[in-house]
Amino acid sequence: MTVLAIEDLHVWFELPDGKELHAVQGIDLSLERGERLGLVGESGCGKTTAILAMMGLLPPTASAAGRILLDGEDILAGGDNTMRAHRWTDIAMVFQGAMNAFDPVKTIGSQIREPMQAAGLAKGKAARARTGELLELVGIAAERQDRYPHEFSGGMRQRAAIAMALACEPKVLLADEPTTALDVMVQAQILELLIRLTDELGLAMIMVTHDLPLVSQVCQRAAVMYAGRISEIGTTSELYHHPQHPYTRMLFRATPDLLAERDVISIPGSPPRLDQEIIGCPFRPRCDAAIDTCAIAYPPTRTAEPGHLSACFVEESA
Repeated sequence: MTVLAIEDLHVWFELPDGKELHAVQGIDLSLERGERLGLVGESGCGKTTAILAMMGLLPPTASAAGRILLDGEDILAGGDNTMRAHRWTDIAMVFQGAMNAFDPVKTIGSQIREPMQAAGLAKGKAARARTGELLELVGIAAERQDRYPHEFSGGMRQRAAIAMALACEPKVLLADEPTTALDVMVQAQILELLIRLTDELGLAMIMVTHDLPLVSQVCQRAAVMYAGRISEIGTTSELYHHPQHPYTRMLFRATPDLLAERDVISIPGSPPRLDQEIIGCPFRPRCDAAIDTCAIAYPPTRTAEPGHLSACFVEESA
């Protein structure tokens, strides 16, 4: 059952010189109940902007268009009032960098209780008891809810951030680089926690990352973003073994793999500027498989296998 559907989502930012930066350019995504979807790509490709739009947390200089369907209801159409009604209760977010996600002068427990109280779900002793349950759920002793963020390690803060996101029992969890700046052992613990919670609670999750091995371990499907668009989407197995877009293939080649006897090859060049008009395929200047048509038209989306889509003129043989 589809719990979240993104249809033709666009996001623009107003620039000081009066121009616009088209950060997200018509993406389409769907998420089933209990499914984990990875949103991957280089920095600046629009991943975080897309999920901030889903949460209704874009800055005042940004505007969004398209449809964000949560259980069939378009929560973008009603503006901030509609978004606010669903934020944290139906769709919640784990922000990148847990230290920055918490107010340093408030206890962890008070901040976990805040969304519950704002939504009118619990208050007083009931809210405190629920906070203890949530902390225990993510592996933190309930009595530590009266501690401050600086008294937690990085991994514990990230667990607390997950507890806060789960406070109102949402249907969808958006995780923005949830393991950034954590050591390898703590990363593994956080990922194991996210997998367990989505399985046990039936929670659907979109995880933003640039770490392809991480996506293959955690997510059933992945969408590859480039220059504000979805360049390829499919199961993680299909993308790993049969990538249909040169960008996906080159991303895997640029990722170290301890089990594969191959050299790591970086992708030449840089992503394009989105405040300037792009004619043709935006990946063409960096692509090793470009043809003449790529310079004049954006490639149509084609189906390699059911559910495996790619926006490229050239069919990859990998």
